[in-house]
Amino acid sequence: MNTKKDKNNNELCQSTNNPSEWNGRTIEIDDAGTGDLVGDAFIGFRDTENGKIIFKSVPVELYNKVNKDNDRPKKHIVKIVIKALRDLNHRKGDRILLCRGSCFDLVREYFKKNNIYYEPAVIEGVLQDAVEGRFIQHLRKFGISSSKLTKESGIQRYFILFNWVCRDFPNRERFVKRGFPSWKKKWRKIALERYKNYKSNKTRTREKIMQRAKMIYENAFEKPISVRETISKNQ
Repeated sequence: MNTKKDKNNNELCQSTNNPSEWNGRTIEIDDAGTGDLVGDAFIGFRDTENGKIIFKSVPVELYNKVNKDNDRPKKHIVKIVIKALRDLNHRKGDRILLCRGSCFDLVREYFKKNNIYYEPAVIEGVLQDAVEGRFIQHLRKFGISSSKLTKESGIQRYFILFNWVCRDFPNRERFVKRGFPSWKKKWRKIALERYKNYKSNKTRTREKIMQRAKMIYENAFEKPISVRETISKNQ
């Protein structure tokens, strides 16, 4: 059994790469995108007995400031967890391995209140790969084509998404999880400034291209290409 301590509460946690033995069925639950700047979030569920995986989404609109302050993302996650467990025919003898993320705070409360057995877990392997892949597919549909956008979360992915927003800020801010405190305090202002710079540079580049095209056009008339009359060899 491979266990790890949760740095937040010192609770021993399962690792799904090497879980402890269990007589019944195990259901794994993990998230992707809940801490990312752009797009919906996704919750993944895996029945280890038959390998079935299902996904449920958390719309980006729930992460605006008003909704986030009222815990609407977490409340929505409770609802989709309940529905997903029904879809998977969750039974009393099943074990749930639940990711330690804060997005599941209300799920843990619901489980305790309703005597649903679960263990905190470090979700690795099949489900983690699947739910992160689903999130990346979602981002690709927005047109985020960077080859550096991978399943690995972290600072690099943050700035890939941030730079994408900056390029067309007025049309892309609606895809941002604007309820994040750092967005309003810091990153929104930076994004707006970068957008103005991009727009200014684009305008200057366009003007240079048009000036160059005009010069070529004018030179063509000042120094016209001479046309020689060709005489047939037979004449």
